Amino acid sequence: MQFFFTDYALDTDRRELCRGSDLVPLEPQVFDLLVYLLENHDRVVSKDDLIGAIWDGRIVSESTLTSRINAARKAVGDNGRDQALIRTISRKGFRFVGSLRLQQVCSDPPDNADHPADPAGEASRPVLPPLDRPAIAVLPFTNMSGEPEQEYFSEGISEDIITALSKLRWFYVIARNSSFIYKGKAVHIKAVGEELGVGYIVEGSVRKEGNRVRITAQLIDVATGTHIWSDRYDRSLADVFALQDEITQAVVAAIEPQIYAAENFRAQRKAPDNMDAWDLVMRALSHYWRVTRQDNMVAQALLEKAISIDPNYGQALGLLGASHMFSAHMGWSDMAAAIPIGERAALAAIRADSEDPWAHFALASVYLLTRCFDDSLAEFELAIRLNPSFAPARGYYGVALTYCGRWEEGDLAARQALRLSPRDPFAAVYCGVVAYAQFIGGNYEEAIRLCREALRQRHDFVGAHRVLAASAGMAGKKRLAEAAMLELRRAQPNVSLDWIAKQIPFKLDVDRDRYLDGFRRAGLQ
Repeated sequence: MQFFFTDYALDTDRRELCRGSDLVPLEPQVFDLLVYLLENHDRVVSKDDLIGAIWDGRIVSESTLTSRINAARKAVGDNGRDQALIRTISRKGFRFVGSLRLQQVCSDPPDNADHPADPAGEASRPVLPPLDRPAIAVLPFTNMSGEPEQEYFSEGISEDIITALSKLRWFYVIARNSSFIYKGKAVHIKAVGEELGVGYIVEGSVRKEGNRVRITAQLIDVATGTHIWSDRYDRSLADVFALQDEITQAVVAAIEPQIYAAENFRAQRKAPDNMDAWDLVMRALSHYWRVTRQDNMVAQALLEKAISIDPNYGQALGLLGASHMFSAHMGWSDMAAAIPIGERAALAAIRADSEDPWAHFALASVYLLTRCFDDSLAEFELAIRLNPSFAPARGYYGVALTYCGRWEEGDLAARQALRLSPRDPFAAVYCGVVAYAQFIGGNYEEAIRLCREALRQRHDFVGAHRVLAASAGMAGKKRLAEAAMLELRRAQPNVSLDWIAKQIPFKLDVDRDRYLDGFRRAGLQ
């Protein structure tokens, strides 16, 4: 369906909003909201109608709904003062009040349409201008089984990945109706990228043999044609729906850090005076993932610069809050000074975008270090609900559970983070969380093994040095404890029994006392 109003054309199949010959970039959620208003132009739609249609009935804040309405108005040249197209009806809801023409896509376009037919009778596909953020398309996975009845399964995998990727929010995901037009066709990746206006494409195949299914997936950089990532999954078909969920989470968790890395590489090739807020956040993330004191400081400086360009950049604010809390937890910065900065950034991130998982991740970290344990767990759980593939939230949820004495649940959460994203830059951190959970469980030998694994990945990871020293002390391994303490003092010169007692957020005295006992046995004063 195509909608024409003023000098705009909206195509629901292509998920495009154009003004004249220019494509207007829109977040998927804002596009859906605008379509809903256009489709229901003959009536007032209530807030409940919008929440049910756009957010599937999930609880959303008033500020989130307002920000999406404002974004839709801005996209069509309207504003909250004039309300020439999208009008707020007091205590009732909203209505599209502009002059509107509708047309089925299959019919001939009007004279002012922007997509004239080519001689063969097919609509020509213009090369779309770049968006302000990366965009990704998931092509329909190929059914390699030779069984037509398995089409539902291969399509279901593709649709689930599209839905899950859409929750990541920091890049655009092309809707199913646009990417599925290539189903059953031999396509050239570069041509698809130009037609859909995307920089990345996910493609794959599904092959069913007996009660087993093999799924391959790969992420391709359109500009270079190179495979950034690929993997294969062999599973039993015992529960097809559970299998779809498992594969979807694994694929999405693997894709996210790969796109971060690719975008950071592009940002590094730009001159510093050409950097915009997006590029600054990508560079900041590359430093944040390195888990060092100096890199964390560089990340914070880059994020502050991004926020000065765009004060309402939710992800930049959320990441800034998370970075300050991580720095305080590692002992790299003064906790009393870091907490107010982190809290301000986290709350500003939620005001900017209440459904951004990074925002809730940051606030959860603030609550953890201020010993608001119930609030911390609730915020971590919300971040995970908003993006089930968000490995950092799962990993830190694990440490929060362990600080609350629920070490077995904490161990499970951190291992889920590792399983979701085994090549995650924070994998050493997740491994350290599992090690700490094992320490609280009294399994010192396993804690030592896991700390060594974490330090193999990141030799200067402070958290692993701390747990290793305490575990070696409790296990009576004097030489190992002395060596661990030497490395810990290098990584965290200010470490002391007093610092651990006051700064580590133990909920239970018994856990704090045993941790301190381990350090005393290791020689810490």
